[in-house]
Amino acid sequence: MSDFAGMEELLQDFLMEAGELLSQVDNKLVELEKRPDDKALLNDIFRGFHTIKGGAGFLNAENLVALCHRTENLFDKLRNLELTLSPELMDIIMAATGSVRDMFGDLSQGTQPKAADPGLIARLEAALHGQPAAAPAARVVAPAPEPVAAAAVEDINWEVLHAVLTGAPIPQPAAATPAPAPVVARPAAVVEPRPAPAQDLPTPSRSGNAAPPQNLQKETTIRIDTVRLDQVLNLSGEIGLTKNRIANLKSQILHGNVDQETLKALDIAVSQLDLLVSDLQNAVMKTRMQPIGRLFQKYPRLARDLARQLGKDVELVLSGEETELDKTMIEDLNDPLVHLVRNAVDHGVESAEERAASHKPPKAIVTLSASQMGDHIYIEISDDGKGMRPDVIRRKAVEKGVIDAETANGLDDRQSLHLVFLPGFSTKEEISSVSGRGVGMDVVKTNINKLNGKIDVVSVPGQGSTFTISLPLTLAILPVLVVRLNNQSFAVPLSMVREIIPMKPKEVQRVSGRATMVVRDEVLPVRSLARMIGWESQRSPAFGVLMHAADTTFILAVDGFVGRDDVVIKPLSDIKPRGIAGATLSGDGSIVLVLDMEELLSNVQADTPMSLFSQA
Repeated sequence: MSDFAGMEELLQDFLMEAGELLSQVDNKLVELEKRPDDKALLNDIFRGFHTIKGGAGFLNAENLVALCHRTENLFDKLRNLELTLSPELMDIIMAATGSVRDMFGDLSQGTQPKAADPGLIARLEAALHGQPAAAPAARVVAPAPEPVAAAAVEDINWEVLHAVLTGAPIPQPAAATPAPAPVVARPAAVVEPRPAPAQDLPTPSRSGNAAPPQNLQKETTIRIDTVRLDQVLNLSGEIGLTKNRIANLKSQILHGNVDQETLKALDIAVSQLDLLVSDLQNAVMKTRMQPIGRLFQKYPRLARDLARQLGKDVELVLSGEETELDKTMIEDLNDPLVHLVRNAVDHGVESAEERAASHKPPKAIVTLSASQMGDHIYIEISDDGKGMRPDVIRRKAVEKGVIDAETANGLDDRQSLHLVFLPGFSTKEEISSVSGRGVGMDVVKTNINKLNGKIDVVSVPGQGSTFTISLPLTLAILPVLVVRLNNQSFAVPLSMVREIIPMKPKEVQRVSGRATMVVRDEVLPVRSLARMIGWESQRSPAFGVLMHAADTTFILAVDGFVGRDDVVIKPLSDIKPRGIAGATLSGDGSIVLVLDMEELLSNVQADTPMSLFSQA
């Protein structure tokens, strides 16, 4: 049973507000490390912890209140110049925000958050008293604790624990009142704390001062500007009035009034309804659009923690945060962007020594930007690191068995760079907690493809690399080209279509046993849609659709085409035919099957001129 029975709505509101506030605090902490004397930042962070503490108090989340209170006191001393910010102190603060986020995870499951790590509490207390901050890596090594009562955490003698962890003299209890033996640690089992170098910091996926973990549950609510809701309401009212007008004209026509003026009025009303429905569709789509900055704000903390772990000096620069994207796509972009940011910091950026040898500034810059061009969003992750050499990538791919030597020799530089997206590929010699297993970039490409997007990479050795992601604005409505095969309509994503060309048997040539056509001096393979989906062709293809998919350019042979359309894809219940992403309805009510070109191309057989034009 939930610990918050009857308070579910208050809990959800708190998690949404506090989660966004904590993400803002994380980013401000990264900025504060660059400007430790910025009083405005210190005040903002102080207010952030104070607000979270207040909300947690309404929920009686005492452990969260206690942690936020200590952190709030720490920032109160920082802004009053009673303490000075240091890298070690920042590590403790980052660990505290990580623990707060873990407590949010407990709250999202409907349970009261567990108490913070006693070691973290001790480090916070030490910092509050101006004592040297022990590194997070230093920890108490003690025997397994004996079973204690549930209230034992509250009974801990914090002064004794603090003295044990910091090496200070243990305070003696008053003679008249013997104190019970401390529950947590014994001096004989303590390892003296020592400052840890940056590379000894815990890995981001395991430590309290790590990058913020992903939410355990996807958000089911969304914030919408009331102006957009007003627009939807106004358009709904206009559609209602137009519907009444059409109903009145229909009644006149049914009663025999079919004069020219009535038919003209009906045509005007239908055109107006079509325009209003289109405007309403766009207005509803905009209610799902969210600024991508909500996603971007998670990554400065991630880049900071990883750079500190690796002993690098890296700054993540964000731009284009106001660019809007469909909410569902923002959620699905999180994993790919995490991989790309980590890859830039780990693989792309050199160490301080290497940058000095290359006459580069000590601080590396990684840029994460977003922009909109037409009906597509472009996201770029670039770094000013060492870049990638195509010859090295080809050699590594052959060594790891990703491709054979013959295939590698036939690749140009651009194709060689795209080898990094193959499963099992990695340039790391040794596996670490950050990379080296070859399971990162292939996941990125797979997830981007699921969003009907594309990813490209450009790299200049010695200057850096840029990964560019291209995405449609939304997945709810898909622009398609509708083609025909054996009197059945199929839809292919318009983003893959380059042009439509007529096909004649004499223009299809055999090259190495495969059907090909020459288009502007480029020899392209011809693929029969009938053979790809396992149908028998009843006629010779009349048209070819020049397409680019999965890094392959080819000509799709079809019987004919209907034209461009915008469709809403509906999944097929209980069945998943190979190569079919879903279905939609055409204007005449017939079913149109939406093709999954990536899946169809994964097991395609070569076509021959004979197989294409056997019916000619």
